[in-house]
Amino acid sequence: MHEVDITQPDLFDVAIVGGGVIGCALARRFTLDGATVVLLEKAPDILDGASKGNSGILHTGFDAPPGSLEAACIAEGYREYLEIRERLNLPVIRCGALVIAWTDEETAALPGLVDQAIRNGVADVEPLTAAETRRLEPGLGAGLRASFRVPREYLIDPWAAPHAYLLQAIVNGAWLRRGCEVTGGDFDGTAWRLATTLGSIRARVVVNAAGLYGDILDERLIGRRDFTIRPRKGQFVVYDKPAASLASHILLPVPGKTTKGIVVCRTAYGNLLVGPTAEDQEDRREAALEPETLRALSRRGEEILPALAGHDVTAIYAGLRPATEFKDYQIRLHADRNYVTVGGIRSTGLSSALGTARHVHGLCAAFGFSATPLAEPAWPMVGMMCETEQRDWQRPGNGGIVCHCERVTRREVEEAITGPLAAGSLAGVKRRTRVTMGRCQGFYCTADLAAMTRDRLVVPMAGGGHGA
Repeated sequence: MHEVDITQPDLFDVAIVGGGVIGCALARRFTLDGATVVLLEKAPDILDGASKGNSGILHTGFDAPPGSLEAACIAEGYREYLEIRERLNLPVIRCGALVIAWTDEETAALPGLVDQAIRNGVADVEPLTAAETRRLEPGLGAGLRASFRVPREYLIDPWAAPHAYLLQAIVNGAWLRRGCEVTGGDFDGTAWRLATTLGSIRARVVVNAAGLYGDILDERLIGRRDFTIRPRKGQFVVYDKPAASLASHILLPVPGKTTKGIVVCRTAYGNLLVGPTAEDQEDRREAALEPETLRALSRRGEEILPALAGHDVTAIYAGLRPATEFKDYQIRLHADRNYVTVGGIRSTGLSSALGTARHVHGLCAAFGFSATPLAEPAWPMVGMMCETEQRDWQRPGNGGIVCHCERVTRREVEEAITGPLAAGSLAGVKRRTRVTMGRCQGFYCTADLAAMTRDRLVVPMAGGGHGA
């Protein structure tokens, strides 16, 4: 995986700081376009920050601010995901979404949202009456006023996508350094020398994709902050798999000024989730779960789908989004320093990542950066965790099932802890396989998993915890 290879280049074309979905997409784009790339992540594994917790929706960008950078990146990212997903073995569930009004005020806002969608190039939205909405989703609760349907809002696997992006980068020559925090650096007019906890790394171009720490990294490297990260916590409630049959669409609220609001939707893993909340906080590391907030989420979910009251909650989790004082993405070119900041991506990063990577790659032309795109890049395929597709437990020679709740096979665990993008922690194994993430939360499979991963993880299971 180029993490212990002593032949590391003395000078990389591009150093990307941050191993979230944006950093992984950036590594892929620059590598495929011929650059020598290193991705630096301070955690033991990738996706350990904001990217570890989201709703897994591939957004069209229908409700993004028209003309915004966010809208443009989402549109391009959406297009490219659908273009490349089969070659990387990435799923898509073509379910569509309903934006539902429950009050007179929300009903009055629907025409403006439809117009906004059309201005964003999402022209196939369909206004629906309450009766038409209920025919599509008969399980909806009382008080439904009206809705509109966004047929091309889809569900995807939120972890497989960034894993696939980075895996493709690595098998085509990119380098990954985990446990590698950037503590400082200097630019000599031609190249950067980054000081990290794993030693010095030199690169012609630096891209800051540090997510929740993006403003801090800017301060360390260029001595200024153009925005301030304001961590926004989102808590989720996940219901057991039988609840997924209660809704066929993604059920969206009329968005507010600062948040898209509480969503009810299936997941690629066969569950049904309710969330997220939107709670600003100072802490960038911990997203504490709050029992009363989670109970309120469940109550709201049961108002939207009353039959949820008869279903069990499988899991609860929380994530942090790197919000800023600005509504749009904060992507800034520092042409005199060969430096790009990619900040403030918030909740739409999964959908926009590939488009954001293309945008940032285009900006780097200002540095005189050029390379020859790979003529025939390798296209590795990641494991399939989507419940609507064939899983490994259905294929021969899988070594048997380790985690029966999520039907994770021995072969899947072995593949997760080996190969060019092997997991560095239990959380990394979970994000690659969903082992221990089912109904029993690892009660029955943890001992077997501990035996399989002994001496194979950077952070052993005894110290790795069960963070989602």
